[in-house]
Order: sequence, then C-alpha cells, then structure tokens
Amino acid sequence: MAAIDLGSNSFHMKVARFEAGRLIVVDRMREMVRLAAGLESDGTIDKAVQERAIDCLERFGQRIRDMHADTVRVVATNTFRKARKAKKFKNRAEEALGHTIEVVSGREEARLVYSGVAHSSPQRGEKLLV
Repeated sequence: MAAIDLGSNSFHMKVARFEAGRLIVVDRMREMVRLAAGLESDGTIDKAVQERAIDCLERFGQRIRDMHADTVRVVATNTFRKARKAKKFKNRAEEALGHTIEVVSGREEARLVYSGVAHSSPQRGEKLLV
C-alpha cells in the first residue's frame, strides 16, 4: 500500500506492507517541489513549478505503477485547493503518477495530520497538541 501527500512545499510518499498486525514501511520518498511558491496572483501555477511537480510524480509513479488503486491514497492539500484553472495540471499529475489525486478539504487535511501524529506518537492515549 502507498500514501502520497502532495503538500504546498514538498511531496511525500510512503510505501508499506501489513505484516503481523503492523504496518512496515518498505520505501519512502520526499522531494521539495515548492508548489506554493509557484502559485501566481491570478491563482495559476507557474509552468516551471508544474514541470518540477510532474517530474517528481513520474518518479513516484515508477515505484507504485503496478499497485492496485484501492491500495494507494494520494491527497493534495492547500495549494491545489487555491489553484485556479488547475484541471489540466491535475490531469497531467494523475497521468504521471498513474493514480487518482484527491484534493482534500482543510478539515480533512487537519484530520489526516492529527491522525499521522497520533499514530506515530509513543504516548498513545495521551492528549496531543498538534
């Protein structure tokens, strides 16, 4: 299975397998794409930044190309939400990756961040400030 976070600054991918009741990370990739830095005042994304993002997603796609769609979740966050006329870019990104990209709401983004911190914290059951 794989989880991919298309953030405003960097793109992250973790590939894991489920073994003996636990998730074991078998591969991870992270690239600084700086998508938000390419967001123009009119809401479009600069072409050079788009190309940098597509290049990254092609590399990620090579790793997960053969994974079934129901084992991969790709989420895009704030910059994708803010971008105008981004349908063509999103289509190119999905083609490069080989999987569908879900643009999540701010609330879902916050929930996912909290969930990630809570599951990686050794203080299970404790109150967390995220």
